[in-house]
Amino acid sequence: MTLTPAELTSAVSGGIGTSPQRPDGNLKVRGEFAYASDLWHEDMIWGATLRSPHPYAKIVSIDLTEALKVPGVYAVLTHSDVPGRNLYGLEHKDQPVLAVDVVRYQGEPIALVGADHPETALRAMKKIAVVYDVLEPVVDMETAVDDTPLHPGGNLVRHVPIRRGSQDVEAEVVVTGRYEVGMQDQAFLGPESGLAVPATDGSVDLYIATQWLHVDRDQIAAALGLPQDQVRLTLSGVGGAFGGREDLSMQVHACLLALYTGKPVKMVYNREESFYGHVHRHPAVLYYEHGADHTGKLVYVRTRMYLDGGAYASSTPAVVANAATLGVGPYEVDNVTIDAYGVYTNNPPCGAMRGFGAVQAGFAYETQMDKLAEALGMSPVDVRVRNAMTEGSVMPTGQVVDSAAPVAQLLKLVQDKPLPAGTSSDIRELPGGVSNTTHGEGVVRGVGYAVGIKNICFSEGYDDYSTARVRVSMVQGELAAAVHTAACEVGQGLVTIMQQIVRTELGIERVTVLPMDTTIGNGGSTSASRQTYVTGGAVKAACALVRDKLAGRTDIGSEVIDETTEWRHRATESLDPVTGQGNAHVQYGFAAHRAVVDVDVDLGLVRVVSLDCAQDVGKALNPQAVVGQIQGGSAQGLGLAVMEEIQTSGGKVRNPSFTDYLIPTVLDMPPMSIDVLELADPHAPYGIRGVGEPPTISSTPAIVAAIRAATGLALTRVPVRPEHLTGT
Repeated sequence: MTLTPAELTSAVSGGIGTSPQRPDGNLKVRGEFAYASDLWHEDMIWGATLRSPHPYAKIVSIDLTEALKVPGVYAVLTHSDVPGRNLYGLEHKDQPVLAVDVVRYQGEPIALVGADHPETALRAMKKIAVVYDVLEPVVDMETAVDDTPLHPGGNLVRHVPIRRGSQDVEAEVVVTGRYEVGMQDQAFLGPESGLAVPATDGSVDLYIATQWLHVDRDQIAAALGLPQDQVRLTLSGVGGAFGGREDLSMQVHACLLALYTGKPVKMVYNREESFYGHVHRHPAVLYYEHGADHTGKLVYVRTRMYLDGGAYASSTPAVVANAATLGVGPYEVDNVTIDAYGVYTNNPPCGAMRGFGAVQAGFAYETQMDKLAEALGMSPVDVRVRNAMTEGSVMPTGQVVDSAAPVAQLLKLVQDKPLPAGTSSDIRELPGGVSNTTHGEGVVRGVGYAVGIKNICFSEGYDDYSTARVRVSMVQGELAAAVHTAACEVGQGLVTIMQQIVRTELGIERVTVLPMDTTIGNGGSTSASRQTYVTGGAVKAACALVRDKLAGRTDIGSEVIDETTEWRHRATESLDPVTGQGNAHVQYGFAAHRAVVDVDVDLGLVRVVSLDCAQDVGKALNPQAVVGQIQGGSAQGLGLAVMEEIQTSGGKVRNPSFTDYLIPTVLDMPPMSIDVLELADPHAPYGIRGVGEPPTISSTPAIVAAIRAATGLALTRVPVRPEHLTGT
């Protein structure tokens, strides 16, 4: 076969800018896709976890005697059976693999059972006798720093101060507020699951649903006391993630049982255990003060915010930094005072979730902008446009926004969309829907706007990179390519994007994505809207190396052209610990929403009638996937606005089920008109800008603003409950 440079780079179907069919799409629609919970192995046994019923207690004793007597039980393990380090964590190694002498949250793992059947494992687990000395839990995030210390260094995980301009400047118009954001769950549909398979040499293979293979491996190896090359991870089918799979859940537990028993061990959480087994979105309390002149121009913003990290640190330090650095929103303001605190409590551990600190701040600063508009007699859109950030604007951290920041344009796009028709007489389109609670009496309509800002990729000097391998060979007489990374496909469509990039860069239509595992270098986490940017950049770079080898070749015959490379985006900086100044972020993403709601003010029921969005994505590599990400992010924002909250009392979770923890269904999601802007970022591969998180930030405050417009109520807490609307 003769290969010319023109042929290698020619356009093929399914390249960037198109929306090819997902390779896993048909399997998922037909219910044939193999998720991690479908894993199976000969001679496999089952693992189960004993968890603390108390948010805070000393462990007086653990008696395994009766559990070990249960027929079919192969092992019952406690902290004394952890051969390596019994502490793990993403940023601080503060969380035990299995509790030693104290439990700090309800659901903390204490012991493990391996048995021949899941029911056997559960029966044995219930026979483990644990004696506790129950302690008074620390549950108030605002007073936690001065409360009983839960860790040796106290209860402050991180304080991020930001100081820019004058700290005592005054303004003609001042608005203040206190805001609360409830604890939201990622609510992925596929619960935690995995299969650990021991090898005869003492190593272990783990097939797992996760977001970050290499960080999992590193923490597992440390706990097992093994070299990293003796712990091998392969990604299994992931049923959603949204941040909830960044931390370990049952990874070490399954491997411990497998190595102890010499048998493959499968662990699958049920829904209730899943609520206890992963981190959640940080609940927050935020105090804001905005000052402006009589024209509506912001003079200063001052805020103090508290984020409840729960019992262990997880990614709280980074979440606090995001809340602080993005705490003013997409607005220009010269004088900023921000103090953001992340604290330990005995509430459930909190960590990464879509929006990552920007969601909490966004609800508060957007509510403040509506208050400011009312105080000035301006429209909510006009006051935002008056202060809108543009390319060249300076963040509160002193960082210059050096790519497109079309904040005003996004707002005007959603403002100019036609409004939906008036209130329907069809009960399916009224608050309460098919429950037939209202026929239109007491229903009022409101319209609300919001815009948000989100950093893209990891920040604060983190060495953020991805590794990609691209191999080209002849298969059945035609060129074929294979891509290998450790970047996790969690449902967002990364496998499709990688195929599209290879097709575009090499002109090869036949592209296979190999299983994602730790036999190749780190792919980084599937979080921070970073995979298309960073792993896409790595695949593009590897393709360039392959293309150079192919240039001028006339035939490759049976030869394989193979290149592996690491790719990094431009560097970021740590924040100054006193002033919070520094180029902390790689890139910023922006989205705006207009929400229209109908509210039954008698029953306190809300129906979101429309939720229109405009977002700049830099370049839509896969336009259909971009729209899907915007719809999905908006749905999670709707959930936080009106229904989703893990409710706790004294540190105990009151609603660990999908019966009582509600998430939006297809009946709750309204029609969405979406404008996608493609204003290229010159610093990014193909000009792309992360897509998945910005719509989650602006959708929540837009919906709540619309409910305020309909009811005239202040509504300073999300989710908005019926009693907030009826006063009952």
